Amino acid sequence: MSALVKATRPDRKPVSLLGLRAMLAAGEKIAMLTAYDATFARAADDAGADCLLVGDSLGMVVQGGSSTVPVTLDEVAYHVRCVARGRRHAWLLADLPFGTYEESPEQALRSSAVLARAGAQMVKLEGGWTAETVHFLVERGIVVCAHLGLTPQSASALGGYRVQGRDEAAADRLVREARALADAGAAMLVLELVPAALARRVQQENPALVVIGIGAGGDVAGQVLVLHDMLGVTAGPLPRFVRDFGREGGGVHQALQRYVAAVKDRSFPEATQHTY
Repeated sequence: MSALVKATRPDRKPVSLLGLRAMLAAGEKIAMLTAYDATFARAADDAGADCLLVGDSLGMVVQGGSSTVPVTLDEVAYHVRCVARGRRHAWLLADLPFGTYEESPEQALRSSAVLARAGAQMVKLEGGWTAETVHFLVERGIVVCAHLGLTPQSASALGGYRVQGRDEAAADRLVREARALADAGAAMLVLELVPAALARRVQQENPALVVIGIGAGGDVAGQVLVLHDMLGVTAGPLPRFVRDFGREGGGVHQALQRYVAAVKDRSFPEATQHTY
């Protein structure tokens, strides 16, 4: 109950990058959700979500596509503007979609500027090869979140949506990539679909890096879920790492509050149920 009360307190201050780092240092878990429109952004914000991610997952859960690849920069920018109008306190980050940063650091800067003008406070890009681009962006004032493990934009090249870093060589490579990205100036790192022990190692070896897990266990700075998955409205079976907070009753606002509370009190993710 205390986590719910804290999440919805009226004197809540806007979340900043310094605030996220302070939460990491204090051991307070960070609760992130995806958001794509003003109404759900406001609801998640009111529930106490610390961060809202306008993900290119919109291509699947909003547009009905089979992957994130077709999503365009203009589409992400549109949804960023929607979410920015709805949020009041949460930190707002957005995905650079496929094809908008791979060509050169300069291309990544131009794309980041579009999202920043739309209201994003941080941009996210995928892959361990992006350290040079991350450094280029950070040097020019762009706050960056990196993304390792299962990277949806290149899922087909990784053999589909499957756990990454299971063998020693792959795990060591991911650890090296995480270090390179942190050294390049990434402020945050999303780890998706990796064994909990590997995610724990990445966080321990990069204590100042805000590591957010999705299917990566609980020994990282925080958690993120796709909003539609968390509410249990996604068509088809949910991934193992998702808890359906919507089926527990009480409506959308209560489900959002339960998610934030469960992340904060460390009851989600459960090691035996949502972790690899």
